[in-house]
Amino acid sequence: MLNGLWLGFFAVAAISALAQWLVGGNAEIFAAMVVSIFAMAKLSVEVMVLLFGTLTLWLGFLKIAEKAGIVEWLAKVLGPLFARLMPEVPRGHPALGLITMNFAANGLGLDNAATPIGLKAMRALQELNPSSTTASNAQILFLVLNASSLTLLPVTIFMYRAQQGAADPTLVFLPILLATSVSTLVGLLSVAVMQRLRLWDPVVLAYMIPGALLLGGFMAFLGTLSSAALSGLSSILGNLTLFGVIMLFLLIGALKRVKVYEAFVEGAKEGFDVAKGLLPYLVAMLVAVGVLRASGALELALDGIRHAVSWLGLDTRFVEGLPTALVKPFSGSAARAMLIETMQVHGVDSFPALVAATIQGSTETTFYVLAVYFGAVGIQRVRHAVGCALLAEFSGVVAAIFVCYWFFA
Repeated sequence: MLNGLWLGFFAVAAISALAQWLVGGNAEIFAAMVVSIFAMAKLSVEVMVLLFGTLTLWLGFLKIAEKAGIVEWLAKVLGPLFARLMPEVPRGHPALGLITMNFAANGLGLDNAATPIGLKAMRALQELNPSSTTASNAQILFLVLNASSLTLLPVTIFMYRAQQGAADPTLVFLPILLATSVSTLVGLLSVAVMQRLRLWDPVVLAYMIPGALLLGGFMAFLGTLSSAALSGLSSILGNLTLFGVIMLFLLIGALKRVKVYEAFVEGAKEGFDVAKGLLPYLVAMLVAVGVLRASGALELALDGIRHAVSWLGLDTRFVEGLPTALVKPFSGSAARAMLIETMQVHGVDSFPALVAATIQGSTETTFYVLAVYFGAVGIQRVRHAVGCALLAEFSGVVAAIFVCYWFFA
């Protein structure tokens, strides 16, 4: 899938460049594409330096949380809920702890760290699967919730914005939180309908109703604020939450007599190992996206969408942020490249860049997650996983656009 997508970027760029040269008489187009190749390769290294630090930092803190028993406590707290949503998974099964750790990594925006944990969780669920080739209900729910990607603290998005020179990297904290809540809710409801899960079960309602009321009340409060106040609140909450999580991990670790420094270094080493393997993928995708943009093919596609949106009488500013949404179902690295490229072209705090950042933080890579997670355990029949995951992802993109107009327009 990624081979075809990556090769397709270059093939479309070549066709577009030939058309501009032979039809439009633009002989400089190839020079622009070559310049873009080397510029994006250089940008990849610059982004990677900060990515090394971010993954190393957060996996270090996550290791403290793990040794302090926070992850185990979360597994116990969520055990009754999972018992209703995944009735085929026995209580206390290792899969529940791994699922909790995966959701914790996703919640912190550490998608690269969440993947290896998620693969372990999928293998644990496969041990309970009566079929070696057909996805179980528990595996489908786990995958769809991964595809919806509930992101409570999108630190990697903050990192990309900081690397591109944003005055306030956490400005998109609240928009991402709201959009990702929509995608996760839609994903859960769609799976519940397909699997006939009893969401009206008293235990499930005890988990969902307080959260829904809290989110609804919070959104009602946000509705009373101006755009400037919303942006300011997002900044304050983003920074406060970020530092608060760090202090929470450290304090609980200290109270549990965890050697926090040693635990941090142990986790940081894992983060370094995860990060060092990402540079080739980042270079590959950024170069492909740069060539696509330099060839004019991407702008041509966006022009078509822009004309359609304009014909409907709608504002077209969000269209420039759509490249991230268009490739996100297929590849996280391609979407990341599109996000960085959008920030480079339009400015890190421009409306298109804010839309792209919110989209990046509110959804996951459906086809990539499906291929990697199900492929790792030999699942061939995915049943309703694709439909539910794509519906959740589409809902997240639409929600991201609306929330950005609410906050930043």
